[in-house]
Amino acid sequence: MSPPMAPPGWSRWLVPPAALSIHLSIGQAYAWSVFKPPLESALGLSGTQSALPFQLGIVMLGLSAAFGGTLVERNGPRWAMTVALICFSSGLLIASLGAATEQYWLIVFGYGFVGGIGLGIGYISPVSTLIKWFPDRPGMATGIAIMGFGGGALIASPWSAQMLESFGSDSSGIALAFLVHGLSYAVFMTLGVLLVRVPRGDKPAGDDEPSGPSALSGVQVSARSAVRTPQFWCLWVVLCMNVTAGIGILEKAAPMIKDFFADSSTPVSVSAAAGFVALLSAANMAGRIGWSSTSDLIGRKNIYRVYLGVGALMYASIAWFGDSSKPLFIICALVILSFYGGGFATVPAYLKDLFGTYQVGAIHGRLLTAWSTAGVLGPLIVNWIADRQEEAGKHGSALYGLSFAIMIGLLAVGFAANELIRPVHPRHHIPAPAPKEAADVQREQSV
Repeated sequence: MSPPMAPPGWSRWLVPPAALSIHLSIGQAYAWSVFKPPLESALGLSGTQSALPFQLGIVMLGLSAAFGGTLVERNGPRWAMTVALICFSSGLLIASLGAATEQYWLIVFGYGFVGGIGLGIGYISPVSTLIKWFPDRPGMATGIAIMGFGGGALIASPWSAQMLESFGSDSSGIALAFLVHGLSYAVFMTLGVLLVRVPRGDKPAGDDEPSGPSALSGVQVSARSAVRTPQFWCLWVVLCMNVTAGIGILEKAAPMIKDFFADSSTPVSVSAAAGFVALLSAANMAGRIGWSSTSDLIGRKNIYRVYLGVGALMYASIAWFGDSSKPLFIICALVILSFYGGGFATVPAYLKDLFGTYQVGAIHGRLLTAWSTAGVLGPLIVNWIADRQEEAGKHGSALYGLSFAIMIGLLAVGFAANELIRPVHPRHHIPAPAPKEAADVQREQSV
């Protein structure tokens, strides 16, 4: 499937909406915590078990992005978006069948494995294209698109809660909700497939904005060489630690806020917990565009110092004072989730700064294995410790004290790794081609 070339005069501002249609859809994954209590009740699952489809989905996201990154670079964004559409929608339909037949393994396979492949391919599909369209503002450009992934739950969370209320929270109601999601997102993602374009190798006559910069200007490092550099692995640790800390709250958001204030005079209702999930999604989305745009001004290393350092302070505030004040708990959680989203949106620009644009999509895909690791670590730490604490007779905020302390330590590790990042040694750079060769390579990548 050849990627469509932008005609002369094509506005680069039409590309972010195409990316948004994909990311807003696959961002439904962040509303998973709305389905956790109904699944636990309908199928008799523990908190750890009900997290498995989400965990596997994040694992497959990272793995499919790593192994599919080169294919995405070679085949272009339209091919990638089509694969994402098929896998993500099919995964939801398989999960619907699993819920209807009360076969939990089908939910895990559909939502986690098949849908997770769609998550990974869809997530990286527009990244390198956007960076090539917006060489002057890479943080803002990727933030616009990737904010959709964070904001997907802003739509999906209340929508899912409303469907479960209308259809019922038993297995058949859950099945109908998955079915509606699968069909609706297939239609919405098709818009992105039809709209996306790749930049031309040369600036069209009379165009006021650059339609496609040379892919080989400045420092350039191949994906094969990038994974051999200490910078790549330091950034891998940075992303893994930041994601682990954010996803630990996000995956268990609805039951967590209910636990924290279960013994207060104003316990949190189911609908209010779903609203909290939607708020976290809004913070996740806002952080992706706000913090990534800020990184264009203050630099990538400085913005990650904020994500990791201030994030640790927010976790400490929740651990020590969160159960005494709902506003404090909510504000700290929103800040953590804004950093979580900002970290995702900033990392493609960080990669571009370190390794150039030559194979940034493939490098980004390999880096997202850090997300796979964090997708297991974050929910496992929070859910496993909460289950063990509950078995020991504890309840409320006491279920989360130890896991929050671990998150603070992980953020400190990420902060140290960020401090170790330096410019890539010239021995890893690819030779700069002549202008004609650069244009030829750009044309080959776009066809």
